[in-house]
Amino acid sequence: MAKYINRYKDEFTFTLNDDKSINWTGPMEFLRMGYPNVYKAAYQQYRKDGGELHIETFKKEVHLTTYPEEGGYIRSEINEKYAELVYSDQTRINMIDPSGGPYLHEHMNMGKLAPEFEGLMISGFHKSDNGYTITTYGQFDHLQDTEIIGGII
Repeated sequence: MAKYINRYKDEFTFTLNDDKSINWTGPMEFLRMGYPNVYKAAYQQYRKDGGELHIETFKKEVHLTTYPEEGGYIRSEINEKYAELVYSDQTRINMIDPSGGPYLHEHMNMGKLAPEFEGLMISGFHKSDNGYTITTYGQFDHLQDTEIIGGII
């Protein structure tokens, strides 16, 4: 079990379960949550329209807006055409930030919060009766996938 006290002196408790998930309890009245963006429909339409950007570059371009000194804003061509096809998957929480901290997000190493959680990476969050359950995966689990890379471990 690990405890975290944020800048407002709120105390949060993190307890490791047998399945490597972590129960996170504490005052959660004021917090921000994030949901992952889904780019599939937007990127598929972009490619059908002849676009050649890699998906990672497309993700940046579809959100690109510039703000000239004289005011207003200018959307990129890709933003104007495809941004409305991007949406947030509100069935998955990928970030939680209680007021005062701690800020936790998908793929974060929980070892940053407490040494006993080193190597446990956040895969998601699920609401529980008294807080959240943080689902995790091992930092090097991907190296054990013999079907893909021949099993490095």
